[in-house]
Amino acid sequence: MKRISKYQRFKMMNPCIQFFKFIYLSIKVLLIVAGGHGGTRKV
Repeated sequence: MKRISKYQRFKMMNPCIQFFKFIYLSIKVLLIVAGGHGGTRKV
């Protein structure tokens, strides 16, 4: 197993970063779904 660096652990433990990551992924999914309905699909 790879050792987790302090920075990575900080990123994982930081709720703010988790929150932004969640929003970012949600927007990404929404854009992909909307693009898929439009007929032009970009990944």
